[in-house]
Amino acid sequence: MATKSSNTKGKIGVLIEDHFDDFEFRAFNEFFPANGYKIEYISHLWNQEQLTFKGNELTEEVTVTVEVNNVEPTDYEGIILIGAYAMDRLRYEEHPKEGQPNQSPAVKFLRKAVKAMDAGRLSIGTICHSLWLFCAAPELLKNRKVTCAHNLICDVQNAGGIVVFDGDSTKEVHIDSNLITGKHPDVVDEFMSLFLEAINKQALKKVNV
Repeated sequence: MATKSSNTKGKIGVLIEDHFDDFEFRAFNEFFPANGYKIEYISHLWNQEQLTFKGNELTEEVTVTVEVNNVEPTDYEGIILIGAYAMDRLRYEEHPKEGQPNQSPAVKFLRKAVKAMDAGRLSIGTICHSLWLFCAAPELLKNRKVTCAHNLICDVQNAGGIVVFDGDSTKEVHIDSNLITGKHPDVVDEFMSLFLEAINKQALKKVNV
């Protein structure tokens, strides 16, 4: 269950690995704390106490101490999957077996997060390339309406997702229940505003229960 400190509304967990989107990283770190939420970066640490990851443009880096195996999605008010190539790295499976669903730690975490999301307990946000993590577990994406980067369209459709278009482009942002998706880092401001609105509404529902 998400816990709140006296000076914040709660925590937002952001899944991250090497080659994350630098622009989104800066935006998250500025916007969400300014609106009362602590950002906590989560990754698979490969039995290390901490790992340092660099952005795709090498302008940003982050040292992560939170192992994805050791936290629950409901420890957070919401979960964001950062863009660029980080989610492709996080869906890596060390010992795949024929016929076995992806067992990478981040995908197992995502399965739990989607279950909580569908129960109305959590919001999940993806932007740009980060639906790659969903594509590793197609049952999580099947029949969901989403937007994404143009070069991810076939991946998402092959995983059973429904890509929402606006003319000859994918839609800039889209909300499907508690799943908020964004097309590209250029729409990060609108994406963050919609995500903030979603988790604030969620918190209000919890108070009124």
